[in-house]
Amino acid sequence: MHEPDITATIPASGAWRAGDDPGYRQFADLGTLLLESGESLPVTLAYETWGELNAARDNAVLVLHALTGDSHVTSHGGSDPGQGWWSGIVGPGKVIDTDRYFVIAPNILGGCQGSTGPASIASDGDPYGACFPHVTARDQVLAESLLADQLDIAEFCLVVGASMGGHRALEWAISRPHRVRRLAVIASGARTTADQIALGHTQLLAIEGDPNFVGGNYYDRSPGTGPWYGLGLARRIAHLSYRTAGELDARFGRLPQGREEPLDGGRFAVQSYLDHHGAKLARRFDANSYITLTRAMLTHDVGRDRGGVRYALGKIQARTLVVAIDSDRLFPVAESALITDAVRNTFPLALIASQCGHDGFLVENDAVAHHLARLLDSVPARREQRQSLPDWRHIPGLSHCPKFRA
Repeated sequence: MHEPDITATIPASGAWRAGDDPGYRQFADLGTLLLESGESLPVTLAYETWGELNAARDNAVLVLHALTGDSHVTSHGGSDPGQGWWSGIVGPGKVIDTDRYFVIAPNILGGCQGSTGPASIASDGDPYGACFPHVTARDQVLAESLLADQLDIAEFCLVVGASMGGHRALEWAISRPHRVRRLAVIASGARTTADQIALGHTQLLAIEGDPNFVGGNYYDRSPGTGPWYGLGLARRIAHLSYRTAGELDARFGRLPQGREEPLDGGRFAVQSYLDHHGAKLARRFDANSYITLTRAMLTHDVGRDRGGVRYALGKIQARTLVVAIDSDRLFPVAESALITDAVRNTFPLALIASQCGHDGFLVENDAVAHHLARLLDSVPARREQRQSLPDWRHIPGLSHCPKFRA
């Protein structure tokens, strides 16, 4: 790395810790959850809200973030300086209008921004670290559904998720169809592909191969001596799948970085760009959380123990919108088309043209807003009189059966 004076200040973990400024976070104690792995885990979810829940309690929108996202979707106005990661979509007068809707954005189970995750303190008084149990998208949705119960929200008028958030949005609509009136799945898929598994595998190796990772027990290390290099390298690998070759070439070409000379060991501008994103993530994220969430992403398969992907998608009752980015390297258009083809009550696949690849869902706000407006203006599906798919973990005698484990 070419900036040791900067990297020396990167904390061992960028996780939010109890005692830190909560900002606009709220916290829900959900009790002890029985995970798909068979392990039990006391869970707290951090979340943020915007707008007001109406008297009918039917204007709630659930926004589900991607792998390294968090609950801060948009600004709260006033003294809140942070714009949030989707401020072009959520806010007063935006397509998800916080003057009209009550918006809830939880930090994912296994994350590092206030929800229970590897950086959380376990019963022995130390962070869970590498001992944090394996969690799946279904575990994460179970936690989110318990949060909705605490907020007395029986049904969401919209559940929307992009990228890894789309995994959970699909799980919501499949396992709890009576609680989702409209569903938006953006730049996502119904099951992880071999290509995605390969990309995730290299990122996991990057973190675990950092000598400062020390088996995941790095939380007492001083700034600059944690696994910032491995986490940053994982981010660099991931970032290449988030953008496109054409965009990188158009933006950077073969330009050197500043006055650096590549022939003398200096960097090209695109190398500096990747280094910047690697260090930026290491400052705000936790390496163990990155591992936990990546593993959850790799095991995603809505068809597991449900008769296959198409059968599971056919259980969705919500009025559904699927959005794909035409240049998406990480979630190719064919994966979105599969969802549209299998869900009965859906719009035709919405295809957004973008040079930004997977990150188009963050960049192409006008196009995303256009399609979300179509969904929000549509009449939701008429409910069928049927129950959601059973949660096998709560059937006596089956909760620890290997057939129903991740």
